[in-house]
Amino acid sequence: MEVHAHSHTPRKKWTHYFWEFIMLFLAVFCGFLAENQREHMIEHQREKKFIRSLISDLSADTTRLGTIIHLRNERLVLLDSFMILLNKPNAEAYGRTIYYFNSYATRGVAFRFTPADGTMQQLKNGGNLRLIRKASVSDSIIAYDVVNRGYVWGGQDEEEIMDTYRNVAETVFDGRILNAMRDENNNVSMLDYDPPFRKTEDAIFRLNYRIHMLSIYNKTLRQQARGLKEKAVQLITQLKKEYHYK
Repeated sequence: MEVHAHSHTPRKKWTHYFWEFIMLFLAVFCGFLAENQREHMIEHQREKKFIRSLISDLSADTTRLGTIIHLRNERLVLLDSFMILLNKPNAEAYGRTIYYFNSYATRGVAFRFTPADGTMQQLKNGGNLRLIRKASVSDSIIAYDVVNRGYVWGGQDEEEIMDTYRNVAETVFDGRILNAMRDENNNVSMLDYDPPFRKTEDAIFRLNYRIHMLSIYNKTLRQQARGLKEKAVQLITQLKKEYHYK
């Protein structure tokens, strides 16, 4: 009868299993660190991309606000001159100028501010504001957005004042003449004669108050535009400094 010999594998020591566990743990842990570092790098790249885009939007805002401030300076002079001419005893002799001033009194589109807020909306609505690591930067971005939205709302109030002006102006000025002053692109030109208008005491009294309100809103929104532009410039400076952009 043949007898088979059984070979016995030496039993591994517990230290062998311990080092196997350590090596496996280190491999998994290093993989986790590498993945975590990769995610941080991706998020940092996205952060810098948002900041660069935000600076571009802010620069567009400052350009538009500069234009609006200039136009509001001109508008203030126009409204003051409009009220003076309208209340002259011989106001009819200035008919062409009065009609011209009336046409510009309610042209709110030229002063309307539509912020370049594409990046801002992505930061807020897409949950990307968390990518901004420095609290001082994110706080400044939020603060600018609050002032920005407040300025836009103020412009809507001005539009309502313009509507009340139009309600009175339609009883004073001839719509046919106003229509003749505009070309196909809606540009206004002054007539070469002095057209008539209805200068009743009540209508002029009411127009005076509405021109006054337009002037008040114009001054207020001009001041706010200056403040918003200053905040935009300050935020651009802060972003360039924090992210080392020239």
